[in-house]
Amino acid sequence: MGIRGGLAHWEAEEFGVELIDLTVGELLDLRANEIPDKEAIVYNYPESGLELRLSYRQYNDVVNRLAKGLMALGVEKGDHIAVWATNVPEWIFLEMALAKIGAVLVTVNTNYKAAEIEYVLRQGDIRMLFMIDGFRNNSYLESIYSILPEIRDIHDPLDQDIRNGKLPELRKVVLISSDPKPGMLSYSQVLDLSEKVTDEELKARQATVSPYDVAQMQYTSGTTGFPKGVMITHHSLVNQSHVATTRGSLREDERYVSSMPLFHVAGCLGAVIYSVYLGCTLIPLVSFDPLKQLELFEKEKGSFTFAVPTMMIAMLNHPRLNEFDLSHLRSIFTGATPVPVAVMEQIKTMIGADCSIVFGMTETTGAVTQSFHNDSFELKAETVGLPQPHTSIKIINPATGDAVKIGESGELLSKAFSNMRGYYNMPERTAETIDEDGWLHSGDLAVMHENGYINIVGRVKDMIIRGGENIYPAEIEAFLMRHPKIAEAQVIGLPDEFMGEEICALIRLKPAHDLTTDELIEFCKAGISRHKVPKFIRLVEAFPLTASGKVKKFELREIIIREMNLDDAGNIKPA
Repeated sequence: MGIRGGLAHWEAEEFGVELIDLTVGELLDLRANEIPDKEAIVYNYPESGLELRLSYRQYNDVVNRLAKGLMALGVEKGDHIAVWATNVPEWIFLEMALAKIGAVLVTVNTNYKAAEIEYVLRQGDIRMLFMIDGFRNNSYLESIYSILPEIRDIHDPLDQDIRNGKLPELRKVVLISSDPKPGMLSYSQVLDLSEKVTDEELKARQATVSPYDVAQMQYTSGTTGFPKGVMITHHSLVNQSHVATTRGSLREDERYVSSMPLFHVAGCLGAVIYSVYLGCTLIPLVSFDPLKQLELFEKEKGSFTFAVPTMMIAMLNHPRLNEFDLSHLRSIFTGATPVPVAVMEQIKTMIGADCSIVFGMTETTGAVTQSFHNDSFELKAETVGLPQPHTSIKIINPATGDAVKIGESGELLSKAFSNMRGYYNMPERTAETIDEDGWLHSGDLAVMHENGYINIVGRVKDMIIRGGENIYPAEIEAFLMRHPKIAEAQVIGLPDEFMGEEICALIRLKPAHDLTTDELIEFCKAGISRHKVPKFIRLVEAFPLTASGKVKKFELREIIIREMNLDDAGNIKPA
């Protein structure tokens, strides 16, 4: 096993980790029996009246009550139930309750507006939608009433179903709120229905659920087109928790402060199911706020967190960082996008926590590579780790499909227990992503080293081809992040009639720092090859982000092209 014959092809190894056959619901039952009195979930928001501390026994009791209420409401095994909400407690309870009764949790991005939620409800064949009133300036209620004006005429939403020709599967909308709204059920009404279902009936339903059933359908962020519903099994969720927490040396005594959105794989898996697998204490943020997260690290003696680089940057650059006691914070998982070396160095020097890198995508149930807890700082800073247990990886030339040599770049492919079942009702897109031999094509450009560790050098679609040279934005971004005055850097390609593409760097400076574009050009000329020096440098206040904290590069490129008034050849359009 390991590397095959000098090629960038890693054959799966077990690394001493055996896969397990459990459903997500069985995992919670197991913990409730083993550690019933241990603190499981903590919400510490006294400023908004949200204060909750549940033991594993109490957690399981709430989930069972909700599961029975859902059964009484008519939810069948395999039904698609969507949740459109921030990280409220009810989101977590729904995730676990749906797993117990064999229904499929469908995650919905909190930034979605009317057209996007209508798309998910239709494309995902959603049977019921659970939602909050709205988030920030986005009224979910307005969106739903604009899509389904007829539900205002439903006088008894318990007995009357929604009937809409555009959304033929949708039957109920449930509001996670004590304030009832026309045509919608309240969450408390669903809980009250639990009295109609016995414990034995719940156990009988749960016994029909297989580890190989689809448990969740997570919609991708849609940064490259229409969102796709990624189908993930119980087996993938439970075992990804198993292998990731084992390699990361996480423990049952962790106090896990999490701000990753629950609609993201790093939230509904990396927070909710990781914590149950470990039997540790989960302390969620309702939504990401760097100051609140720093406060919770201190108040709750947080020992672990999972945060994408943009979140880490926001905390590291917060003006009040040094006011908080972070001495209990010993371990951080980060990834989802390549992590700048400068950010790794700041985590080490400013916080003192150990950092583990995970790399993957929703389609791989979160991760395919990961660093070991005891890897050197250099390995963690310069690579995304080694393939996970039971995971084969090869790097191919996208043009030929052949594996490249060690040290050469190409597209990363994976074959693992954690690969998705496919995209819901999108057979052609599934076939484009998973080939006939079962290899999942990531779209990431990577390099494999002789020791099997992997570098991510960019995205196939993000790669800049300047004068015939392949240029990887991630490499230039990592270099720019070494500058002490730079907080964040993004690099894109702009159309150019002569060179094909030219390099444009977008820079966000640290607070109270000044830097001219000429100074930045000189910095680049002194440190990177001439053909990698950006032709254009723009200073920005912020970057467009997805709700999960990833930079929307496609949108960034469109904004800059529009601001510079460029045509497809890179020429300035006439006024």
